[in-house]
Amino acid sequence: MQRFFVTGANKGIGLAIAKGLVDKGHFVFLGSRDVARGEAAAATLDAAKVQVVQLDLTSKASIEQAAKTVGDACGEGGLEGLINNAGGGASMNFTDAGAFLSTMALNYQGTVDVTTAVMPLIAKTGRIVMISSGAAPSFVQKLSEARQAMFLESGDVTMEQIAELVAGCTKIATTEGATKESFGADGYGEGAPYGLSKACVNAYTTVLATANPGMKINACSPGWIETDLTRPFAVAAGKTPKEMGMLTPEQGATSPLYLALGDVPGSGWYFGSDAVRSPPHKYRSPGETPYNGDPSWEGKAALG
Repeated sequence: MQRFFVTGANKGIGLAIAKGLVDKGHFVFLGSRDVARGEAAAATLDAAKVQVVQLDLTSKASIEQAAKTVGDACGEGGLEGLINNAGGGASMNFTDAGAFLSTMALNYQGTVDVTTAVMPLIAKTGRIVMISSGAAPSFVQKLSEARQAMFLESGDVTMEQIAELVAGCTKIATTEGATKESFGADGYGEGAPYGLSKACVNAYTTVLATANPGMKINACSPGWIETDLTRPFAVAAGKTPKEMGMLTPEQGATSPLYLALGDVPGSGWYFGSDAVRSPPHKYRSPGETPYNGDPSWEGKAALG
């Protein structure tokens, strides 16, 4: 029985991932910011294969305690994998500095902090799955060509480059009177914090994979899934989530579970919701041809 740590697993996609792992006979450390909600979620699973772990990505003290809890249970190298699912967004598009900063702190910095804390517990041949978003390649696609280069999975990207990108966007975002149009002059597209945070997660995935060649470390989009984050879009449109084309959390768990358990051909890559390698710099629709690593990829033909 392999052991996995799934963050943000008390509901939605995270819970669906946890259930998928437990149903396949694996043990899950179920990360939840609210312990009571985590316990309620765990009660829907096999109790012998679940342990709730309090985890708040915006609190380093919480992250450190969570890593200690998991470490006390499984020891160094005793964890088969980490699925970084926890995240969210105050705003998908740039609205103000506060929303920008909170989204980046949660989705990017929180993911980095959790991974850093838990890394010593993961087996040298283990796996890390980053739950990203289709908003990431859509964000990168709007960057200047020069700024797109660091996202191309070349293995050359560094944490310093990611930090420079984040700092550049943050400087603009925190300038009085900033709007989404303020980012374009410096090649940062529209400065959408959600897409930026997930694009940085994709780049971080490449950094980690290069530094840990024995592991399988990949990112993926779960797809357009009905969650607390996406449901307001349906409400605003006066439609049901199904009418908006949203899929279920269980369908959103398809790609993450593949990356955690499947015969994955590479590391440091970004995958679509259909568990197929996808470009990190332009959007690929499910069913289109796989990304082959060539930046000029177009992917217009459907899989047969």
